[in-house]
Amino acid sequence: MPVAFEREVLLVRDAGVPGAELSAWRTAHGLVAGITTRGPAGDFNLGLMTSDDSRSVTNRWRQVGEAFHHEFPSIAVSLQPHGAEVREHESEFDGWLVLSGYDGHVTRHAGILLTVTVADCVPVYLAHPPTGGVALLHAGWRGIVAGILQRGIDRLGDVTGAPPEELVMHCGVAIGEANYEVGVDVIEQLGLESATGPRRVDLRQILARHARAAGVGKITLSPWCTYEDSQLFWSHRRNPAAAGRMIAYLGRPLT
Repeated sequence: MPVAFEREVLLVRDAGVPGAELSAWRTAHGLVAGITTRGPAGDFNLGLMTSDDSRSVTNRWRQVGEAFHHEFPSIAVSLQPHGAEVREHESEFDGWLVLSGYDGHVTRHAGILLTVTVADCVPVYLAHPPTGGVALLHAGWRGIVAGILQRGIDRLGDVTGAPPEELVMHCGVAIGEANYEVGVDVIEQLGLESATGPRRVDLRQILARHARAAGVGKITLSPWCTYEDSQLFWSHRRNPAAAGRMIAYLGRPLT
């Protein structure tokens, strides 16, 4: 069964934080799901380990906290090793929780905003609408090979008691197939047909196939491409020396 496409809607949140959000997830599921963008000036970079001035980046993170605080007093972020570890957040905490070693987060509690840092990799949004449980994953090719998607599905099932067919999934803003060429070694590790040379791959479609095989009930994909939509999104593949970072975010807001 083919997957549907769902385009994130551009907006500017409080405190001037530019973003693109899944308005349908807010309307249908009561969830906030989206990604920051480069903004009107093209400089909204949230990458602390980039060439940008660290004070400017820190101030932008402060803006993010202000923009979401009334709905999300707790915000989780982690340094990501391109692996498959997913951290469960069992209760609210005050302010920021900064971790290391996780490429995903999961929670069933309102008021906790899950975030992952991206600049071409796929942010994977998973939710169980009846319970409000959510998981957010960072999935580049290494994470896909490591099994980050199945890990996220399993952890969300653990915290909600939900079978995969009750989950909804969205593969968000990421680099598109036309601009993502990889070598034979990556092709083989992804389990694709063997090749004699580099070829282009679609990470979102690969994740969708894996999700269907796992039994996920509803799957949508973003049509945005970080490489092509250069005025809106940062792309490491397009400009590795000067690429900033965006954060994808997901959570059930406090009512």
